[in-house]
Amino acid sequence: MEALNKIFIIFLLVALGTACKAPQYAVKTRSQDLPKQFASSTDTNSLAKISWKDYFQDPNLIALIDTALQNNQEMNILEQEIAISQNEIRARRGEYLPFVTLNGGAGADRVGRFTRFGALEESTEIEPGKAFPKVFSDFVVGFSASWELDVWKRLRNAKKAAVARYMASKEGKNFFITQLVAEIASSYYELLALDNLLEIVKQNIEIQRNALEIIKQEKNSAKVSQLAVNRFEAQLLNTTNLQYEIKQKITETENRLHLLTGGFPKEIRRNSDAFHSVGVDSLRLGIPSQLFRNRPDIRQAEWELQAAKLDIASARAAFNPAFRLNGFAGVQAFQPHLLFNPESLIFSLMGDMVAPIINRNALQANYYSAHHRQAQTLYRYQQRVLVAYLEVQTQWAAVKNYSQSYQTKSKEAEILSKSVDISSELYKYARADYMEVLLTQREALNVKMELTEIKLRQLLAKVNIYRALGGGW
Repeated sequence: MEALNKIFIIFLLVALGTACKAPQYAVKTRSQDLPKQFASSTDTNSLAKISWKDYFQDPNLIALIDTALQNNQEMNILEQEIAISQNEIRARRGEYLPFVTLNGGAGADRVGRFTRFGALEESTEIEPGKAFPKVFSDFVVGFSASWELDVWKRLRNAKKAAVARYMASKEGKNFFITQLVAEIASSYYELLALDNLLEIVKQNIEIQRNALEIIKQEKNSAKVSQLAVNRFEAQLLNTTNLQYEIKQKITETENRLHLLTGGFPKEIRRNSDAFHSVGVDSLRLGIPSQLFRNRPDIRQAEWELQAAKLDIASARAAFNPAFRLNGFAGVQAFQPHLLFNPESLIFSLMGDMVAPIINRNALQANYYSAHHRQAQTLYRYQQRVLVAYLEVQTQWAAVKNYSQSYQTKSKEAEILSKSVDISSELYKYARADYMEVLLTQREALNVKMELTEIKLRQLLAKVNIYRALGGGW
């Protein structure tokens, strides 16, 4: 017997040594360093610290954003994802706490007469003169408990990973808010630009209609040919046709805003006359390291990276032995009224150990997959940091370049507006032909539309620089 005990102990030690040996795999931890500053900017104040209500200021735009934050369906979906992540934490926490269940059962059985137990029952008397029953009933009520001892912190690491993913889901919601605010602001400014384009087209239609009437009078006086009338009329029709495409874009943009705000079509209040007077705040970019704090998508990636590292620890712990305690306490008897008798009390307590020794392919596959997911998460994190920095650089250049372009194009539009009046006057006195009038009108229309489009790009850059710096959530 003593030799058998020694063999068992030796076998146990060998099994533990084999089971605890997990495969080695290098964890990728390459850091992501950022430049010290954006271009030549050394200001540590960032636009991201400004509330979106203070940044945009337009009361109509603020009302749209407020409505979207309350009614947007994607926002509601994200709220449910956060709730699911929170429940996952509760589930993981419960795994390393003892499980206690209430058990109850009743049954009956009959053994054969010519069996070992049948022979015993035949010679057994429950009471003097009362034989053992042919059909034996059995009743049991009690509590069973099971508890895995989390020696290697596998379960606790899984719970910490669930917490990290919960925090990542909250940062994901914040990032969605940033994107939502930016998308509503961009669509709103696009709507103002389209209103202004439509107004420009209408004004030019009126100018060209008046010019056509003058040309018709000239034709009746035999001063010009039908060719001139046809050219002016063709240009008027071309300009008139532009308004229908703009109206369609207005409808599409309004419906996009309705979708973002989670409501059915209704009037969207806006002050289109103030479009060209919307200013761009001074560019306060802060420093690149502030992106780690201000950008929700970067913080989301950080939490996901932390969860991935904890997954590796849990996967590695799976190679170690698992220790479990199992117990039961209750009462058992062959008659229900005997359950309350102290002699019916039963209990058991047992500890066991399970260690993987042979065919650990599933554990190894899970372990390697955890490493690959961690590397994937790390690359995604580095990508987001790089994208964030480049977005700031791109939008910072866009704000500067479109602001300068707007100033230049404004001067060009002013000159051509005067040229339209001058060409009309010169035509009256036969000092210019109708082709010069047509060309000047067309150029003036194109420049005014280009000016509006440049202003829109400038305002979109204003929105995007705010989003890129991590503002709006």
